[in-house]
Amino acid sequence: MSPFRRLPALLAALLLSAPAWAEPLHGIAMHGKPALAPDYKNFSYVKPDVKKGGRISYGVVGTFDSLNPFILKSMRTSARGIWDPVFGNLIYEPLMTRSSDEAFTLYGLLAESVEWDDERTYIQFNLNPKAKWSDGQPVTPEDVIFTFELLRDKARVPFSNRLSPVAKMEKVGEHSVRFTFNDKADREFPLILATATPILPKHAIDPATFDQSTLKPPIGSGPYRIKSVSPGERIIYERNPDYWGKDIPSKIGFDNYDQIAVEYFLQDNTLFEAFKKGDVDVYPDGSPTHWARAYDFPAVQNGSVVKDSFKPQLPTGMLGFVFNLRRPIFADVNVRAGLSLAFDFEWANKNLFEGAYTHTESIWQNSPLTSLGKPADERELKILGAAKDRIEPAVLAGTYRLPKTDGSGADRKILREAVDLLKKGGFTIRNGKMSDASGKPLSFEVMTQNQDQEKLAIAYQRTLKTIGVDMAIRTVDDAQYQARSGNFDYDMIVKAYPASLSPGIEQLGRWGSAARDAQGSFNFAGTADPDIDRLIETMLKARSKEDFEATVRAYDRLLISGHYMVPLYHIPEQWVARRSHIGYPEKLPLYGYQFNTWWDKRAQ
Repeated sequence: MSPFRRLPALLAALLLSAPAWAEPLHGIAMHGKPALAPDYKNFSYVKPDVKKGGRISYGVVGTFDSLNPFILKSMRTSARGIWDPVFGNLIYEPLMTRSSDEAFTLYGLLAESVEWDDERTYIQFNLNPKAKWSDGQPVTPEDVIFTFELLRDKARVPFSNRLSPVAKMEKVGEHSVRFTFNDKADREFPLILATATPILPKHAIDPATFDQSTLKPPIGSGPYRIKSVSPGERIIYERNPDYWGKDIPSKIGFDNYDQIAVEYFLQDNTLFEAFKKGDVDVYPDGSPTHWARAYDFPAVQNGSVVKDSFKPQLPTGMLGFVFNLRRPIFADVNVRAGLSLAFDFEWANKNLFEGAYTHTESIWQNSPLTSLGKPADERELKILGAAKDRIEPAVLAGTYRLPKTDGSGADRKILREAVDLLKKGGFTIRNGKMSDASGKPLSFEVMTQNQDQEKLAIAYQRTLKTIGVDMAIRTVDDAQYQARSGNFDYDMIVKAYPASLSPGIEQLGRWGSAARDAQGSFNFAGTADPDIDRLIETMLKARSKEDFEATVRAYDRLLISGHYMVPLYHIPEQWVARRSHIGYPEKLPLYGYQFNTWWDKRAQ
C-alpha cells in the first residue's frame, strides 16, 4: 500500500493521541457552570444605563499611614478603597471578578477569558488586550508574573502564600499567563488566584522598597486614581476618564461616581454625627437599638436621610466571644462549653437590644449548608470518619439547639449545667471562686473595641460572677485592637466570622493549623486540629454539590462541638441609612447590597 494512502489514518491516530486544547471560557464556577452566557451584557443587579457623575463620601472608623494594604507594616492601618470588597477595588484589580448573585462564579476582568482542564491542574489567563494602567501603559503577562513573585517575597499573608500551590508560572503567547499546580493545590485554588490577588504594575514599583509604608499615590488599572491624601484623615479618589474597562460587561453599572471620599473617624459615634450633618453619605448600621432610636433628627424627618432594610440570601455567619486556645485555661473543651453556656442571650437581647436579635447557633445558619435540624447521613459520617466520635450526640443527630434561659441573667438550671461542665474540665467552686485543683482561680480578660461590645461583656461578666468566674474587660482603641488582634495578645476577643454559600480556602486562615502562629492571620481561636484541617481539605476537593454540602455540614458539626467561641446573635437583614440623593438598583443580589453599584441621583 502506498504510504500516502495511509496518511489519513496516521493523522487520525496522531489527533487522538494529542492533548486536548481547552476552550477559552468567559467565566468559571466553583461548582457547576456560570449562570450567564458568554454574550451577557451586564450583571443582573446593576442599573446598566445609570448616568455617572456626582460624588459620595464613605465613613470608616480607624486610621491609615500607608497606601500599600498588602504588606505587614500596613496591617495596623486601613487605606480603604485601594483594594476593597465593600467600596470596590478602586485602584487595583484582579484577573477576574466575582458575581454577587451566584455562590462562587467569576467572570472576565483583566483576563477576558480563561482556560483550564477538568482536573484543574492548571489555569491560563488570557489578558484583555485593551487592559492598561492609569499611566497608559498596557497590562502585560510580565506584570502578572511580577506581581505574584513580588507578593511572595514582600507581602503579608495571605498574599505571600499565593504561589505555594504553583509548580510553574509562565508566559504563553503575547497576552497569556499559565499557572500549573502542584499537589498543594485544591479545586478552589484557581478561583482564588483569579479573584483574590491584585495585579500590580511592574514598571511602576521598586521591589526593594515595596515592603515599606508609603503615601505615594499608586498606579493601578482600576477605575479611579487618588486625587488627594490627608494622612489618617481622608483619601479622595477621582474617576479615571480613560479607564480601560468601563465598557466590558462585568463593569457595566459599576463605579458610578466622579469622586469618592473616604473619611476617617476615631469612634463610631463621631462617624454617625458626621453622617447626621451630611459629611458622610451612607451609614451601615448593625445595632438594633441604634437603628430604632438614633434617627430622630431633622434630616430623617424632612426626607433627606432614608433608612433602608435589605434581606440577602446568605448564611448568618457567627459573631461571638472567641476563646484564645493558646491560653492553657481554654485548652479543655468542657471549660469552653461551660463558659459558653453561661452567657444569657435572652437577658441581653431583651435588655440591650429590644429583642431584635436571633441567637446564632451555626456559622451557616439559615442556609442549606447548616447542620441544624439535619441528622448526619451516611455521606457525612463517611466524611467525618473517626472524628464523628468527637461530635456531641445532639449535634450529630441534628437536634442541637442552644438552651433558652428564663431571661433573668442567672438561670439556675442552666448555670448548674455550666458548673458541671467546668467541673469536668477541672474547675470547682471553692470559697466562692471557680478554681482548679491547685486553687488557682479561673480568671481571664476579654478585649473589646466599642461600646456595644463592652455592654455585652458587662452582661456576660455579671453572669459569670455568679458561678465564681472572674472575667475582666479591657476596651481599647482601634489601633491597639488591630495590633493585639494580629499578635494574638488576648485571652478572649469579640470577632465576627462572615459566611458565604461557598466556603473554601479562607477557612484555612480562620481555623487551619498552619495559621495558628502566623502573625496577622485570622485564626483568632488558635486552633490546630488535624480533623479540622482534613475537613477543610475535603471541602476544597469536593466536586459535586452534594459532596460539598455534606462536607460543610460535617465541618459545621465539628466547629459547633469544639466550642471555640461563645455564640452571640445575628439579624436577618442588612440596615443602611443614606442621603436621599444616593440611589441603588432595584434588584438585590444573593449577597446583599453592593455599594459599588450605587450612584448619585444628582448626576441624572
